[in-house]
Amino acid sequence: MHGPPLISVIIPVYNVAAYLPECLDSVLGPGGDVEVIAVDDASPDGCGALLAERAAADPRLHVVSLAVNGGPGAARNAGLAVAAGEYAWFVDADDRLADGALAAVTAALRGRPDVLLIGWDATFDGPPGRAGRTGRAGARTVPGPGRDVLARVPAAGGTLEGQPGLIDLSMTSWSKLLRREFLAKLGVTFGPGIHEDVIVTCAALLAAESVGAVARPCYRYRRDRRGQFMGTAGPGHLGIFEAYRQVFDLLDARAAAATPASPAVRAAIFERAIWHYTTVFQATGPWPGRGSLVPPGARRAFFARMHADFMARRPPGYRRPRGARGLKFALIERDVYLAYVALEPLNRLRVAAGAGLARRGGGREAGNG
Repeated sequence: MHGPPLISVIIPVYNVAAYLPECLDSVLGPGGDVEVIAVDDASPDGCGALLAERAAADPRLHVVSLAVNGGPGAARNAGLAVAAGEYAWFVDADDRLADGALAAVTAALRGRPDVLLIGWDATFDGPPGRAGRTGRAGARTVPGPGRDVLARVPAAGGTLEGQPGLIDLSMTSWSKLLRREFLAKLGVTFGPGIHEDVIVTCAALLAAESVGAVARPCYRYRRDRRGQFMGTAGPGHLGIFEAYRQVFDLLDARAAAATPASPAVRAAIFERAIWHYTTVFQATGPWPGRGSLVPPGARRAFFARMHADFMARRPPGYRRPRGARGLKFALIERDVYLAYVALEPLNRLRVAAGAGLARRGGGREAGNG
């Protein structure tokens, strides 16, 4: 490699020894103009030794070792601080890139967008048993949502103002590449805890003068790993409210600086926030087998906070969407907790039916957390 690489792939590493080799194989394949920065976040399971061995064999892999575990946000910040690539791609160590992803992304970066959004799939390994496609019983791949939105992004690049529906795509850091100089000027970093990606994603989309897209799946997101933050209920998920508080504060700051978001963008971000709250709260999310991420004892307080945010953040003239989503929003607006919870069994049936349609290529796509 001569000169700085095009892409710095930054990988937080903690307790993922069983998945890390597959991840590294996918990002260190031939043909990619990349450097890979793996941040050992004081992992206790031998990941450090694995990384040292791989780095000795491949000069594209650089290892940053943290003395104290700080979580994925701190690890991403540490990796970004030493990155040299024109673009940063934050990949999770228990996931992997799809075959051909680096070539597809490299081609899309020729136009030098500030943000490049990518398509993705969710993979489910299933329980041990009769081998499936990934060596486990029940292994399957489910198309990620939003490909129709990505397909509508102009080849020359778009903006959030021109396509407010971009905010409905995944808030995860791995679902996009960010021009490193652009990211540095945003003045935001990954925070502690869970949902640390939200402020970075929203700030980037709001400020980007050029958003590119690759609709084909470039990323394989593992949905059912035990111990996964986004698959484990806990009080940390209340951090979703703080994440969107930062987003709304950013919108207010832009308005005060005479660079306000349009009413359409403001309404889209409001609706995205409320919908994101519901995907954390509800008993079944948009993927099979997902349980509520809110502990039982905190569900009433979580719902009350959804109601409070709805009333405080609702833009002037906002009109609820139609259908099931609109009904849920109406119950949140009126703080009708018991009726909302009573609808959850029906919602599980609706989600299961939608997942079946999606697997057959006919389902409606919707944003996830």
